[in-house]
Amino acid sequence: MDSDFGIPRELSPLQQLRSQYHPELPPCLQGTTVRVELGDGTTVAKAGDAHIIARAFPHTLGQPLAHFLRATAKVADAQIITEHPVKRVGIVFCGRQAPGGHNVVWGLYEALKVHNAKNTLLGFLGGSEGGYDMLGRTKDQIRTTEQVNAALKACTDLKLDSLVIIGGVTSNTDAAHLAEFFAEAKCSTKVVGVPVTINGDLKNQFVEANVGFDTTCKVNSQLISNICTDALSAEKYYYFVRLMGRKHSHVALECTLQSHPNMVILGEEVTASKLTIFDIIKQICDAVQARAEQDKNHGVILIPEGLVESIPELYALLKEIHGLLKEGVQVDNISTQLSPWSSALFEFLPPFIKKQLLLHPESDDSAQLSQIETEKLLAYLVETEMNKRLKEGTYKGKKFNAICHFFGYQARGSLPSKFDCDYAYVLGHVCYHILAAGLNGYMATVTNLKSPVNKWKCGAAPISAMMTVKRWSQNSGSTTIGRPVIHPASVDLKGKAYDLLRQNAQKFLMEDMYRNPGPVQYDGPGADAKAVSLCVEDQDYMGKIKKLQEYLDQVRMIVKPGCSQDVLKAALSVMASVTDVLTTISSSSTSGQQFA
Repeated sequence: MDSDFGIPRELSPLQQLRSQYHPELPPCLQGTTVRVELGDGTTVAKAGDAHIIARAFPHTLGQPLAHFLRATAKVADAQIITEHPVKRVGIVFCGRQAPGGHNVVWGLYEALKVHNAKNTLLGFLGGSEGGYDMLGRTKDQIRTTEQVNAALKACTDLKLDSLVIIGGVTSNTDAAHLAEFFAEAKCSTKVVGVPVTINGDLKNQFVEANVGFDTTCKVNSQLISNICTDALSAEKYYYFVRLMGRKHSHVALECTLQSHPNMVILGEEVTASKLTIFDIIKQICDAVQARAEQDKNHGVILIPEGLVESIPELYALLKEIHGLLKEGVQVDNISTQLSPWSSALFEFLPPFIKKQLLLHPESDDSAQLSQIETEKLLAYLVETEMNKRLKEGTYKGKKFNAICHFFGYQARGSLPSKFDCDYAYVLGHVCYHILAAGLNGYMATVTNLKSPVNKWKCGAAPISAMMTVKRWSQNSGSTTIGRPVIHPASVDLKGKAYDLLRQNAQKFLMEDMYRNPGPVQYDGPGADAKAVSLCVEDQDYMGKIKKLQEYLDQVRMIVKPGCSQDVLKAALSVMASVTDVLTTISSSSTSGQQFA
């Protein structure tokens, strides 16, 4: 096997074994003939965003959902479309590394060759600059006029029938805009997106999970569990563990449910409760003190890397620093240009955090979260407070000792879990069928993922239907409206996964219920284990849409010209009530727009 741009690699026995693994396909994709059912046209999640998104996507908004079915499946009153010839396909990794991403390439390549051995799959080296160790990757975007024109020229010059973009929320947002740009330019290249990111934040009514999230959480959970064992053995250290995952806390929540550390600080909780850095420090210190009263002078605390952007005063300081950097202020002069309030906070912080907060922002204007050691900041402030309490006599435990870790790179380069192998491979096949159906601006989707592979449902959803618009309130009272994008999903504080955490949080804190899932399993009882947050949620949105359509079809069958007056009256009454309720719910979602 060649990799790293052609440099031979020596494979371990496990790698050799895994290279022989062949994922299975769900029944709907087996064979050379797959039926494509197009349902009703889609809408956007927030009615108030519809006119803005419609202006941005005149060609690709409102497209129908696509469902892929066995060739023998019976489909009533649905549009069945014939295959379009697909000969040349380009594929590009536009996000950060995620375990399993290569299997998207494998699945797509295999599907192309099964249908025509002469079909060609082209990979762009180095990502969109032309990611992973096979092709390389990039975190840059395909957004500016220069970039999209370059993409158009590349696709035209290479005579690509389609372009598959693999990545997270940013990459798939760019895929949607690129598909619209190509349609407007009358370019025949179709664009398809694939949800691949370790962050787990590309989640919505159409997308249940992201390739790479399962592996990342399993690898992190093993490392966390090992640390829990060490903490319990040494009985003298508190471990502060920061987890990669960008702004939102999906990875931290899932790792907590798998490994049962003593505490986790979720960014979404901090935002919802408007906790300051001092509120968080008090929570941790009170927990340390309560455990010390039970003669427990150890513990493990998880922190999402995006926590720094969830703490209001730190986020405000970051935005002010980023604004000064954009204005061209030199890093060495930033501290003298800050507002009095921000300056006071900046001077309060330890030197290592000051230096990290002054880093230039990422290309999407977010902070360089992986470089900001929030875990060390919390450990430093907690130690300061515990020493103060010890001196005052309010804390009578042992001297507080902290050890800090950051987990991210260790997990995102791991061998993929069985789930990620299977999921990515199936998504690759789905990409082919999207392209063969002649669809543009769609994302490959697989639902019912918590079930075995033979129960998975495959389809595609227009990416424009996943878009929302963020609004910013200005000091002048005016509102700035952002570009339609797929916004990363936050942890649902009303969801079942979070509820499971809250039910067990006190036990985790005080009783050391540490759980060790072990390393990623490829055989035996743990091989088919899936993310807890995936299994506890009831997510089959597309399945429910189909069920609703079946009910509506039944209503049409019953309420026909010639039906009795009683049937007609009952139908009108019920439908009026349903319409009123849905209108009210839709209006409330419109008024609850995103403001920052």
